[in-house]
Amino acid sequence: MPKKRSGGGLTTTQQAAKFLGVAALSGAVLAGIALPAAGALGLAAKGTVEGFDEIPSNLKTPPLSQRITILDNEGGLIATDYSRDRTVVPLKDISPYMQDAIIAIEDSRFYEHGAVDLKGILRAMNRNVQAGGAAQGASTLTQQYVKNVFVEEAGDDPDKVAEATQQTLGRKVRELKYAIQVEEELGKKKILENYLNITFFGQQAYGIETASQRYFSKHAKDLKLEEAAMLAGLVQSPTRYDPVNDAEEATKRRNTVLQRMAAVGDITQAEADKAIASPLKLKVSKPNSGCITAVSGAGFFCDYVRKTVLTDPTFGATQEERAKLWNLGGLTVRTTLSPRAQKAANEAATSKVYKDDKVAASVVQVEPGTGKILSMGQSRPYGLDQKKNQTVLNLAVSNKMGGSTYGFQVGSTFKPITAAAALEKGISPAESYTTDWKISLPLNSFRTCAGAPTGSSNWDLQNELESEKGSWDMTSALGKSINTYFAKLEQKAGLCETVEMAKKVGYERGDGKQIEEHASITLGGEVSTPLSMASVYATFANRGTYCSPVAIDSITGPDGKKIPVPKSKCSRAMSEATADTISQMLKGVVEDGTGTLAGLTDRDNAGKTGTTNDRLDAWFVGYTPNLSTAVWVGDDIGEKTTKMYDITIGGQYYDKVCGGCLPGPIWKTAMTGALNASETPSFNPISVPRAKEKEKDKEKDKGRGGDNGGNDDDNDKPGADPIGGITLPPGVIGGNGGRGRGGNGP
Repeated sequence: MPKKRSGGGLTTTQQAAKFLGVAALSGAVLAGIALPAAGALGLAAKGTVEGFDEIPSNLKTPPLSQRITILDNEGGLIATDYSRDRTVVPLKDISPYMQDAIIAIEDSRFYEHGAVDLKGILRAMNRNVQAGGAAQGASTLTQQYVKNVFVEEAGDDPDKVAEATQQTLGRKVRELKYAIQVEEELGKKKILENYLNITFFGQQAYGIETASQRYFSKHAKDLKLEEAAMLAGLVQSPTRYDPVNDAEEATKRRNTVLQRMAAVGDITQAEADKAIASPLKLKVSKPNSGCITAVSGAGFFCDYVRKTVLTDPTFGATQEERAKLWNLGGLTVRTTLSPRAQKAANEAATSKVYKDDKVAASVVQVEPGTGKILSMGQSRPYGLDQKKNQTVLNLAVSNKMGGSTYGFQVGSTFKPITAAAALEKGISPAESYTTDWKISLPLNSFRTCAGAPTGSSNWDLQNELESEKGSWDMTSALGKSINTYFAKLEQKAGLCETVEMAKKVGYERGDGKQIEEHASITLGGEVSTPLSMASVYATFANRGTYCSPVAIDSITGPDGKKIPVPKSKCSRAMSEATADTISQMLKGVVEDGTGTLAGLTDRDNAGKTGTTNDRLDAWFVGYTPNLSTAVWVGDDIGEKTTKMYDITIGGQYYDKVCGGCLPGPIWKTAMTGALNASETPSFNPISVPRAKEKEKDKEKDKGRGGDNGGNDDDNDKPGADPIGGITLPPGVIGGNGGRGRGGNGP
């Protein structure tokens, strides 16, 4: 075999060849090699030579697109994703057989010529003239590499790909210009390494390492002679010689490569004959790309991570920049996902709601104090096959991040937000109201943040049951989820204050729009998402400090350097005392209120049930000091027409679904599986005033003219009754004496 040179500068002969090659490629001679007649090129020879001098001197070789590895918070693999399935390896990790095979079949004089092979051009010209057409090309391995760089840089843009591969004289001249520079700057070994890493081998495999794994399930450094020959043969036409779909053609092509290797002296004829006699012996591994491959039902979380990179300005100022970062890949993404929590959330969602049920379930968990998303479980599996009840709709998140169009009404899970707004305004938890099970409130008594009334008519509302009439304070109203109480509490605390509190604790609409200032917000009339609600309740668990949700801990680029990632932003939403009071009151929900089926028995826990009109949505959102979980169950398909009455879900019949009877048990299962039994932190103890204690205090103040009733409902004054003619018995709210009813002055 001719002596190979190691690369570097060009010899005198090669310099001459370079000049002659440029001249040849610049004129009509090229037309006889692989292109149409010169007149059809639309580019005169003289103009082409002039254009050559204007080509930029620096070849910008883009980073090679590689796969992305997505890991959980313990370093375990969640999934891989890529636009190009490629793993870049150095030349030392590529079998010598592979190196010899690709050179033998694609450019056997690779180590003898420069960027252009003058002998090859003349040989190709001669054969093409004899054949009467373009029977053979004359591109060197270096020129092929440059062409592949252009194609790689074009990405998935069909127009750019067409431009990079168009058969024009102008492109050939530009390709040659860059090939000359590459030869001078990189040398032969590096060119060969780059070529083997950039080339497409079919079956979604880019680069020799991935191709070796795809067809033989082994590393490129371990390829045998016959295996390397087969892979080298694919380069000319990955589709025609695809061994998976046409083993006969692939075998013929492999044998051609082996015979060529023997002809140029890389192997003996005996070695070639032995390899030719062997079968292909494929051991194919199917491409595993995208979130559909995620473990433990984490496909929705995986997709959320991907969309975070594609939408967050931290990863680029424009959508194009962010997409380029993801498509180039080579990233190792360490996420916040807890494998234990994810397993628990997925099992909880799928065990209580089946994938083929009329409704679906979503479970999402957030760590208080950090905003880290620990899990995203869903009853329907992630994927595109609707026949298998798969979906890519992430029910836990906003529309922008892959969720439903609007989100879901949250029902009574909003009530703790109203309670927090009231407490922050100085209203005591002992504040009590006596109502019938139905009431009517004037909408002009609810003012927006701009000071405008929300309407001129009345707001008619009712409690769940006719028996729910009487007196409640804040604790009992939360425990029994009394609508009439919270309508009146919002009336006193202020609609604007309630909306502002919602914003502070991270309550967001699923459609990304601003929260609408309607009185019914206190009963959950606004839409939101499970992730948003889990973050809201994490604020209570974190003693009043809200932390925005995050899914990514760190990202390492292909060069091993860290890439900045979005950080959770924490801000105080309410006082610690307010948050502690909410936690104590919500403990009652799981102890003896609407959420008893959800309550945990081994640790402090708190939560709230919620349902919406016609049972279209059912919720349970709750927390311990170290974990917040939101569970939603409802209609995820079509126009939300599935009313959860007389329905079988998860194999169990329900006459009517309530927040405590289905989402509650799902929550309990998810929490139990996610939490460590050895870690049982407690809520900060706080004394929560009740209505009876308030009455005693008022009686003490009566005789001394105190103003303890000054914070009572101002609208109880004569002529300003906000509850449509319903009068409250003396002593229920403000006491009989002092300034409790109607005597409240400035």
